[in-house]
Amino acid sequence: MKTSLVSMIKTGIIISVLIFSELAHGQSVLDYLLQAKAFSSSGRPEQSVLILTEALAKEKDSRLLLERAEAFILKGDYSGAIADYNSANDLSAQSGEFGLAKVYAVKGDASTSLYHLGMHLESVYKKSEKEIMLDPSFGKIENSPEWRQFWKGDWYNSAERNRSEIEFLTSLKKIEDSRGILTEMKRKYPDSDETLYSEALINMASGKYSEAVANVIKLTGSDPLNAKYLRLLARGQEGQLNYAGASDTYTKLIESGVADASLLLSRAQCYRKTRETDKAKRDIERFLEFYPEDKSAISMAGKVEAESGDNLKALEYFSKNLKLHPNDADCYIDRANSYFASKSWEWAADDYSMSLDLKPDNQDAWLNKGISLLSTGNIKDACHDFKRSYSLGNQKASSYLSKNCIGN
Repeated sequence: MKTSLVSMIKTGIIISVLIFSELAHGQSVLDYLLQAKAFSSSGRPEQSVLILTEALAKEKDSRLLLERAEAFILKGDYSGAIADYNSANDLSAQSGEFGLAKVYAVKGDASTSLYHLGMHLESVYKKSEKEIMLDPSFGKIENSPEWRQFWKGDWYNSAERNRSEIEFLTSLKKIEDSRGILTEMKRKYPDSDETLYSEALINMASGKYSEAVANVIKLTGSDPLNAKYLRLLARGQEGQLNYAGASDTYTKLIESGVADASLLLSRAQCYRKTRETDKAKRDIERFLEFYPEDKSAISMAGKVEAESGDNLKALEYFSKNLKLHPNDADCYIDRANSYFASKSWEWAADDYSMSLDLKPDNQDAWLNKGISLLSTGNIKDACHDFKRSYSLGNQKASSYLSKNCIGN
């Protein structure tokens, strides 16, 4: 496998960021970035700009500038975005070039956009062709003569193009087509990282998790902080049911400064599997600081509380989720399951009933509603529900039917 100069440069950049990541008052660059992303994603870019301006007063960091530029774009302040992308370039050479390409594309200036896109494609931050083509920022210029002419250039070598094609094919589960391309890659580029990564993708898509993990471990040998590799490694470890290993990999991603709050939920799910309940709770609570109304996080928080024996706390979370998402069947299921576990049969039956009004094909909900009704003595309605569950394919319902519903 090649030892890539680009990989070494990338690793150096990440390490240098980590060294200077702590801000005054104990709040890290990562905390500011996560909060800013949360504000922007909830339609509050003004708040994102404010918090990033506060952070930049304490620490000059290219990531803060890049994120503030994104918030400026959401506000429609293109001048502010351009200034921040240029400032990011001053701190980390070429880090702002892709952003500049995007903002000039949004402004409809194809020539300037493509100048900066070319600079980006010659940098260590180079994105895949697929990422660029799918970016909506280039919508205004993608039918222009300049755009078509630009892509006649050799911006990607054949190994990179093959890898991109395999990424696309494996996402569609077209495994055999992917293997055909990989065979050719192995013949032409047997020692390249692109070939090894492509093989890892195919192994992952094929459910060969141990082989995928082995592929990625080889890749991380020369590029240990590559976020793309680490994400794939974590997925492979989860596929192996190696949740302790996966949580360690998610920790590396988080500690390397990847500003993605969903990593906290992924790690929390692994901690649930290894019964490290307190760690799971901390990760979920931290995620909820940024996204307090997130349905998945609130649901997970309730389930962790239930698993740790605090059913009342679990019910608080599930009831909160229902207030936020009153027409979501899964939110009713969560609370119904909690009532069911505590043998609060009438409340459980009511919530299962509400969930079935919204999603009537849930065989398990019909079964549990039937059990709840049976436990209250309502045999007739319980048998109706057992029959519905059985008709939807739930074989567990047959024993309840045979024991309780002969003649009903």
